[in-house]
Amino acid sequence: MAQARSSLISIDATPYYHCVSRCVRRSFLCGHDEATNSSYEHRRGWIEKRLLALSQAFCIDICAYAIMSNHYHVVLHINADQAKTLSPAEVAERWLAFHQGPLLVRRFMQGDKLSEAETENCLGIIEVWRERLSCISWFMRLINQHIAAEANREDKCTGHFWEGRFKSQALLDEKALVAAMAYVDLNPVRAAIADTPETSDHTSVKSRIESLKNDEVTAPNLFPFAGNPRKDMPDGLPFRLMDYLALVDWTGKQVRDDKRGYIDNTLPPMLARLGLDTECWLQACTRIERGSIVGAESAVKAALPYLNRQRMSGIRLPDS
Repeated sequence: MAQARSSLISIDATPYYHCVSRCVRRSFLCGHDEATNSSYEHRRGWIEKRLLALSQAFCIDICAYAIMSNHYHVVLHINADQAKTLSPAEVAERWLAFHQGPLLVRRFMQGDKLSEAETENCLGIIEVWRERLSCISWFMRLINQHIAAEANREDKCTGHFWEGRFKSQALLDEKALVAAMAYVDLNPVRAAIADTPETSDHTSVKSRIESLKNDEVTAPNLFPFAGNPRKDMPDGLPFRLMDYLALVDWTGKQVRDDKRGYIDNTLPPMLARLGLDTECWLQACTRIERGSIVGAESAVKAALPYLNRQRMSGIRLPDS
């Protein structure tokens, strides 16, 4: 039985979520269908373009993503503070970038003179949009509806393209966040469709590496790395980019070579800072999809009331 979104997503519990959408039956999002000898590789570009475009309109940041043959992964950050600071005009502009919108709001945006009642009605509509701009369900809906329509149009068919609902996991602390990101970025390596992170097409890790090569401060449209937690922390992921890339590279080698019991001298320092031993880390970043909550036991217990849950479930990582 499907769980209500109120027991899966709550900004009071955590702003970070790992989401997965899968195609129904034998539908292909991307990849090559051996049964029909048809290639759908171009669809990877569809979803990557849509994902990055929506991140600029919504108050939702993309931490990591990977587009696979019949599903895609994304780690998202709800930027509630940004949503609160937008002016009504900014909210409307962002929402109308992907929707037609009622005539009343279009008149408001054009600067037409409105009555007091019309203005009040217009601002009420915009406040609803403000809430939606920080809603993961609306974000995923606008991705999936668009891709389904494009795929059905191309396949000359109708009907469901995606499974009924996307899966979401609450990432309650830094350990859970970095494990989910590494899991997502290493998906093509684990699936043997790429040899290394830097050759994993249509992933966030490749985008970040390409930006480094181009001497760019951060990858376009991706949530930046802000460095280790400290006073006056800027907005961004609580890690250093180079530490994360080293951790992803090391983890990929362990997973590919099946050497989970062997640790060499190049172990990235991030694991020590997060209080994770190697065995726990490798289990977490290879089994991240199990359960709907990921975090240290103390973080899981603290989050249960916000997620309307009574029992602990999911992946529990050690407390520091």
